[in-house]
Amino acid sequence: MAASPRLSIIDRSCSDALPHPQRRPLALAGGTLISLLALFTGLGAPSPAHAETVVERVARTGVLTLGGRTDLIPGSYVDAKGQLVGVSLDVATRIAAELARYLNKPIRVDFRRVDSPDALFKLVSQGEVDLACGVQFTWEREMYADYTLPYSLSGIRLLTRNASLNGSPEGLIGKRIGVLSGSLGEARIKDLQPKANLVPLNDLQSGVRSLLAGRLDAVAGDSLTLAGTLTAFSAGLPKGTTLDLVPREPLGRYGVGCILPENNSTFRNLANLAVAGLLQGYLDGEPAAAATVNRWFGPSGILQLPPELIRSFFESVLFSVERVGAPVRMAPAAQPNAQSPSAPR
Repeated sequence: MAASPRLSIIDRSCSDALPHPQRRPLALAGGTLISLLALFTGLGAPSPAHAETVVERVARTGVLTLGGRTDLIPGSYVDAKGQLVGVSLDVATRIAAELARYLNKPIRVDFRRVDSPDALFKLVSQGEVDLACGVQFTWEREMYADYTLPYSLSGIRLLTRNASLNGSPEGLIGKRIGVLSGSLGEARIKDLQPKANLVPLNDLQSGVRSLLAGRLDAVAGDSLTLAGTLTAFSAGLPKGTTLDLVPREPLGRYGVGCILPENNSTFRNLANLAVAGLLQGYLDGEPAAAATVNRWFGPSGILQLPPELIRSFFESVLFSVERVGAPVRMAPAAQPNAQSPSAPR
């Protein structure tokens, strides 16, 4: 999908109250910095992947590598037709379109399946994967990878059955809480209540099934992803059963965007222009941008957010960057030929 030449940014907020964009959301969890330092201990000298920038490598190969899971709704997941879809892929395709214009050559997005958050972060920071989208911002992670402009807001919450928990630290003592290993949700619950019984999950869908079967007391994770996961269960809940996200205020809030290897300023500029173009396009009523946003976040989309909430956040974010009303190009314009992500490998 061709990227808009105008400036913008995309949101994946749920119904939580939104903070002012100038107060950048933080998600500082105890132990996270130590774990990141441990992750990079012994890496030694930079790998050969750092010998060329991302833009140079993409210019040579014609391929932009996007990493991520294939089961996170609405980020990146396999739909009922067996197609890999998601807002993360749509954003990556727009970034590839900006690269195509800048380099004046066709660019293909190649999706690389990486299930572990720690492994994905390491691959990006070492330059073995060019891009990962749908990544929560933390200052600790910012030390090892660069973030694009955020395109959504989210936070850590608990999915419970019939409102059996209220999300307070005291209420988590001894409770069986399902978490994705290495996730920000796992780190936050460890920090909030060390006496909670954390149960590692292979995926959120299996966590919801365990919650419904009474094998878990809650599932902790990203609010937007939990809400997206619920779409697969909403029509088949047992009579009298509800699934609720608690507490009302998330257990830590953060921006969500894409990460890329550090010290790639040209690539980061192009990525920011692509992310920015999506939100401005939505606000301006540009059909392709509006279709993308509405598919995932709009009233008839996956998260079913009201348009006024989406517009409010998009507009507030644009106050912190330049609003561009005319086409902007970092190189002579050429017909973009960014291809959709290939099948995961």
